[in-house]
Amino acid sequence: MSSSTAAPGQSPIADPTPLSLCTREPRVPADRLVAEMVPPPRFDAVRFATYVPDQAQPSQTEAVRVLSGFAAGLGGAHPTGEGRRRWFGGRARAAAPAGPRGVYLDGGYGVGKTHLLASLWHATPAAPEQKAFGTFVELTNLVGALGFQETVRTLSGHRLLCIDEFELDDPGDTVLVSTLLGKLVDAGVALAATSNTLPGKLGEGRFASVDFLREIQGLAAHFRALRIDGDDYRHRGLPEAPAPFSDEQVTKTAYATDGASLDDFPHLLAHLARVHPSRYGALTDGLKAVCLTGVEAVPDQSTALRLVVLADRLYDREVPVLASGLPFDRLFSEEMLNGGYRKKYFRAISRLTALARDAKELVRAA
Repeated sequence: MSSSTAAPGQSPIADPTPLSLCTREPRVPADRLVAEMVPPPRFDAVRFATYVPDQAQPSQTEAVRVLSGFAAGLGGAHPTGEGRRRWFGGRARAAAPAGPRGVYLDGGYGVGKTHLLASLWHATPAAPEQKAFGTFVELTNLVGALGFQETVRTLSGHRLLCIDEFELDDPGDTVLVSTLLGKLVDAGVALAATSNTLPGKLGEGRFASVDFLREIQGLAAHFRALRIDGDDYRHRGLPEAPAPFSDEQVTKTAYATDGASLDDFPHLLAHLARVHPSRYGALTDGLKAVCLTGVEAVPDQSTALRLVVLADRLYDREVPVLASGLPFDRLFSEEMLNGGYRKKYFRAISRLTALARDAKELVRAA
């Protein structure tokens, strides 16, 4: 490609060109969706021992204690599933120990819920193929890819299912997942979930857990809710997100960084509409950095929700994001930030801000 031409969505630049998300249209087989239901790279090495509780928030220390005990209690499952039947029900229901079959971590942004959820996955004494970890969106995408009955069959052989960022803002998806979880509980699968308290409801006690337990209806009795208080660790004692860079700085850094992508932000938003969100993880395969020019306010809700999923996948994979244009805290309109999906938008802002800080080192090295 010469300096006078460029793929749609890319800045016109000379060879060798950086990668472009806008030229990627991955096809992801269903078996990969199942195999990838493990804690993302960012949480590969986390354990309960690496979680650092805020000493001013005793609920964080208590959560580690409770979850450690919950993980230990999931041991002893026979590979055939007979251990699960003895533990949870079936023919040996009378011998099942008392107590909830699931835990729900209730708290705001950045208090370490995903760290704790991944630590639970790692600590549970079962083979990796007997444990599943994914976001609520990834779980609904799995149902879409496999079908409901096949998803039930596939996950029923698991010892534990961890669901990060359980979403209560789509009634249809909530009913779908609640029905799925009911089938899995009947099969003896232990459950763990997190979600975020809505920003406008912080300080109102157990708002999120009450909503969660109400929405999953018949499953509520299977969950113990753990409140985790605290501030967003991503911003504890850290500076605000760096101001956006110039187009020239972003482009120069993209060229100087092996494995970086370079895209015009509006073109990228348009491309996301052509790629199913279940493929956004594959969209980021091999990326070492994402460089974006011309960041502007997201024009509508559908586009905003797709961007949230991409931000989650980039954060999970620890991919720095370098951008020109508007700062990330101005991506979403006031109407969006005050609406029903606001918890997603605040999460995206928090995560993109963390990734923008990570990208500063790339500019210095360019």
